[in-house]
Amino acid sequence: RGNHLYPDLYGIVFFCQMPYGVFVNAQFHGLPHLAQENVNRFLGFHIHENGDCTLNAKNDFANVGNHYNPDNLPHPNHRGDLPPILNCNGYAWQSFLTDAFTVAEIIGRSVIVHAMHDDFMTQPSGNSGAKIGCGIITANA
Repeated sequence: RGNHLYPDLYGIVFFCQMPYGVFVNAQFHGLPHLAQENVNRFLGFHIHENGDCTLNAKNDFANVGNHYNPDNLPHPNHRGDLPPILNCNGYAWQSFLTDAFTVAEIIGRSVIVHAMHDDFMTQPSGNSGAKIGCGIITANA
């Protein structure tokens, strides 16, 4: 779901454990439209430590904590660092394979969409801007 600035933002991210890694399939609707001023084509996308998408007074998902980083590595080597979202006029779809984590490790954590692209350098989180979307990772029985 999106924050107050992007109430129409929604999406779904599937994590499927495979023998050789995790297959991730993500789709989003209601992303910032490229016709708006200061909207980025690429948006940061990360797994964060906590599965709490509560909005605080600053319109931020502050309770999600930091990027999922159990090895205490510098950014962009956190296990929760995901490929950027390519915003296509408010929509996005992407699939990729990763061996950075298992599905079991991320259940109960959150996925975050950021307002800006991840620069893959700035510590601790890539200077990817405000958290505009949040979803809690749950197990599907």
